[in-house]
Amino acid sequence: MSSRRSFIKSAVASAVLLQVASCSTLSSNKKNSFETVFDNNRAPSKNREPLTERESYNVLSHGAVGDGRTLNTDAIQNTINLAAKNATGGRIVFPQGKYLSGSLFIPSNIELHLEKNAVLLGSTNVADYEDARGLQHFLNANGSENIALSGDGTIDAQGRELVLNIDFLHHSGERIDPNYNVRRRRPRSRPEAISFHYCKNVKIYDVTIKNSASWVQHYAGCFDLTIDNIKVESDTYWNNDGIDINNCKKVRITNSFVNAADDAICLKSKFKGKNGFFNEDIYIADCVLRSSSNALKFGTESQGGFKNVVIKNIKVFDTYRSAIAIETVDGAYLENVEVSNIEADNVGNAIFIRLGQRNMKVDPNTPVSYLRNIKISNVTAKVSFLRADANYEVRGPALNKFFNPIPASIVGLPDAHIENVTLENINISYPGRGNKGIAYVPLEQLFLVPEERAGYPEYTMFGELPSWGLFVRHVDGLVLKNINVSARHSDFRPAFVFDNVKNVQLINPKIKGQGADEQIVFNNVSHASVKGPQYTGGTTGGVLELGNNQQISVQSF
Repeated sequence: MSSRRSFIKSAVASAVLLQVASCSTLSSNKKNSFETVFDNNRAPSKNREPLTERESYNVLSHGAVGDGRTLNTDAIQNTINLAAKNATGGRIVFPQGKYLSGSLFIPSNIELHLEKNAVLLGSTNVADYEDARGLQHFLNANGSENIALSGDGTIDAQGRELVLNIDFLHHSGERIDPNYNVRRRRPRSRPEAISFHYCKNVKIYDVTIKNSASWVQHYAGCFDLTIDNIKVESDTYWNNDGIDINNCKKVRITNSFVNAADDAICLKSKFKGKNGFFNEDIYIADCVLRSSSNALKFGTESQGGFKNVVIKNIKVFDTYRSAIAIETVDGAYLENVEVSNIEADNVGNAIFIRLGQRNMKVDPNTPVSYLRNIKISNVTAKVSFLRADANYEVRGPALNKFFNPIPASIVGLPDAHIENVTLENINISYPGRGNKGIAYVPLEQLFLVPEERAGYPEYTMFGELPSWGLFVRHVDGLVLKNINVSARHSDFRPAFVFDNVKNVQLINPKIKGQGADEQIVFNNVSHASVKGPQYTGGTTGGVLELGNNQQISVQSF
C-alpha cells in the first residue's frame, strides 16, 4: 500500500486539478477525490503500538442480532460485562451486520472490534440513552484503562434522526429539555457518539465514525490516547466537532480523515485544574480535514491550559472559518506550539491567534493568562471570497456580512500582549476585492477596531480590519520570515498593519497586490525592522508610520 506521506502528496495533487472557484460542484468533486484517495490508501502508522491480545467474544454468540432492527443494547452490554470479568479483559467482536444499540459502557481492558462491513448503529429513540443518572452518550467510558475501538467497520450514531426524535418529544411536551436552545431551535442535550472521560491507555484504530447528534468524539482528562487511521464523517447536525481533546496528556492523532459540520480537531481545556489535567504533549500529524467551522482549533473553552503541542503535515479544504485558530480567552495558559506543513485550500481564513478575557465558567475576575512561544511554518493557503462550506448539508452559522475579506490576525490585549510568535515560509492568497462602500477603517483611526476583550474568539470578531493580509495588535516579539501574501484582485487596504507592537522583524516579505500607496503600516510600534521587502502586482509598496513609533528600520536589498 502507499505510505501515508504518499497519500498526502496525492491529495495535494488532486487539489491542483480541482481548484475551487465559486462552484459548489467543484467543491463536491474535490471532497469526493480526497475521500477516495484516503479510502484507497488507508494504512496504520508503521510505528503505532499494537493492541493488547485478548480473548474474543463474538456478540452473535451472546444474543446479539445483526439485522439493523433488533435492539441489542442488553446483549452487547452483557457481552462486555462478561468479558470484563476475565482478568485480562476481552475483545468484543462484531462480525458483518448491523447492530442497533442504545448507550454502551466500556470498562477497563475491553476492546470493541468491528470487522469489515460491521456497523454499530445508534438507536434513534432517546429513551435508549437514558438511565437513572440521566442522558448518556452512545459509547461511554469513565475511569477505564486499556480500552480500544478497532477494526474496519463503522460506528454510525444516526444523530440526525435521534435529534429530530428529541426535538419532537420536546415540542409535544412528552420530554421537555429544560435547556432547550430557543434562539437556534434545537435541543441542547444530545448524545455524543464517543465520550471517554479520565481514561488511560486508549486506542482508537482504523474505524469509521459517523453521524453524531453532538460532538463526534470527546476525550476528557485522558492520559495516553492514540487515534490512528480513522475516518470521521459527520455533516449531520449542529456542533458536530470531529475530535475534541479536553485536558488530555500524551495524545497522538495521525493518518486520519475528518469531515465535520463543526470544528474538525479541537483542543479544549474545560474546568480548570480538575484532576490536575491540562492539555500537554499533543501530537497531530498527517491528516486531511474539512470543516464548516475551524479545521485546527485551540479553544474556545480555555479554563485550564495548553502546553507542548506539535501539529504537522495537514491538508485542509472547504473550511468556512480558520485553517489554524489558536485561542485562549478564559484564563488558560497557552505555550510552546509548533505548527508546520499546512496546505489549506478554499478556507475563510488561514491563521488566527487570540488572547482575550471572556472568562466563561470561571470567576469573572480571573486574570488574563499568557499566550507565548508559537511557531507556524511552511503554510500555503488560499482564502475564499464566498462561503467555503457552500456544499455542506449542515452549514455553520453565517458570519457578519458587513466587512471586507478578513486577513490573518494575531491580537492580544493592551495589558496582556501575545509573546514570541514566529511565522516562517507563509504563502497566503487572498481574494482582494476590498471595497470602502462595504466597510472602512481609516488608518489614522485604528482605535475604531474594537478590542472585544470579552468577545467570543473568532477571526471575524473585530469586524472590519484595516489590512488585507495580516493584522497584528498587542504583540511583543514577532518574527515574520519569508511571508508572502498576494491579492487576486485589487484591495484599497495595505497588506500589513501593526498596531501597538514591540520587537517585530519582517525578513524578506513579499507583497503582491494593488490599491494602497503603502503596504506596511506601523502605528505605535517600537523596535521594528523590515529587511528585503518585495512589492509586485502594481503596488507602489513602502512603509507608512503613524502614531508614536520608535526605532523603525527599513532595509531594501
